[in-house]
Amino acid sequence: MANYPFDCYTAQDGQNAKPVTMASAATIAPTTKLTRLTGTTEVTTITPPDPAGYCELTFIWTTGTANGFNTGVSTQGGIAIAYTTITNRPVTLYYDPRTGLWYPMAVS
Repeated sequence: MANYPFDCYTAQDGQNAKPVTMASAATIAPTTKLTRLTGTTEVTTITPPDPAGYCELTFIWTTGTANGFNTGVSTQGGIAIAYTTITNRPVTLYYDPRTGLWYPMAVS
């Protein structure tokens, strides 16, 4: 396994980086397994930490509700299924290296 900015393959512990807050943008590149997002720009691409491997990332939008993850990019790092977020509700996305897309966890 290559040296990636964080370990999204194993259980998290005190040696992993603390969550960061970043502004939402069309393309984001998270550096921690849990990331807080500000702003109302929809995310259409998430740069995977390791494009060759499975990964799970969790996001918490801290502002607005008219934002989320949107489709429209079918290349590596794109979002497979659009998801409208709710402020302060975590959402986990799963990266499938076979398709190169992120899939939001089902929420009822």
